[in-house]
Amino acid sequence: MPLHPDYAAMLEEMQAAEGPALTDLPVADGRAMYQMMQPERPDLAVGDVSDREVGGVPVRIYTPVGEGPFPIVMMFHGGGWVIGDLVTADAQSREVCAGVGAIVVSVGYRLAPEHVFPAAADDCYAATAWAAENGATLGGDPSRLAVAGDSAGGNLAAVVAQMARDKSGPAIAFQLLVYPVTDGANFDTPSYHDNADGYMLTTESMHWFWNHYAPADADRQNPYASPLLAESFANLPPAFVMTAEFDPLRDEGEAYADKMSAAGNAVACKRYDGLIHGFFGQSLAVNAARGPMDEAIAALKNALG
Repeated sequence: MPLHPDYAAMLEEMQAAEGPALTDLPVADGRAMYQMMQPERPDLAVGDVSDREVGGVPVRIYTPVGEGPFPIVMMFHGGGWVIGDLVTADAQSREVCAGVGAIVVSVGYRLAPEHVFPAAADDCYAATAWAAENGATLGGDPSRLAVAGDSAGGNLAAVVAQMARDKSGPAIAFQLLVYPVTDGANFDTPSYHDNADGYMLTTESMHWFWNHYAPADADRQNPYASPLLAESFANLPPAFVMTAEFDPLRDEGEAYADKMSAAGNAVACKRYDGLIHGFFGQSLAVNAARGPMDEAIAALKNALG
């Protein structure tokens, strides 16, 4: 399909603005730019929002209106493990909290290059284990615990699911993997070639992200960095994998869905034709992204009851 008109117009405006490429910016400036692109949205009302630290890891806990116990969704933000934080994940966390009727625990994991692999994965796993153990005190139901994330956050959600399997807990009921990064060793897929430039996320920027997060080749071969390289895909939670047609990461996300499905897991995978990387955080700004967010919320709601 052709690029959706909403995204064609947005990309044309961005090109006309002639802003600097992320890869040309200092990391701190890249983080500030991303916060401007995805600001907090306090106008999206939920029952309660509170910040705290869990074992030194900052988390933001969103509680829906109503009476619990509520299902719990761990939210891992995107941004290539380098940019992104609790601010940039605020809107999507509020949408999932209100739409699903779930407690959302958004995780401010340590960022690269200050903290390279496996810092982010370790933080997300630790926060998930904490939520499973303490969720009832938040008004949650730890037996209905999901992991969710977009891009690098989708990578971390997939990794946490593998870690939970390998470490015999916590029990995870569902994975929402939105255009996940799954392979840091292969940049030679058709989607990397076809969508190398011009669709916001570029092949060059993916090299930049990986060079910051896992500069060592041996680390990129580790399945907790590249979940597509796992030896086994058995006994993983049910999953919904969402990909975008015009995205360098499209093929590796779909390959991960195929691997999980072939191993006997319940997996739904949908490619959103005409869309680009980033739609999960743009549902309030781009009409074309509204439908996918609604489908993500429906999948979580159906899986968690």
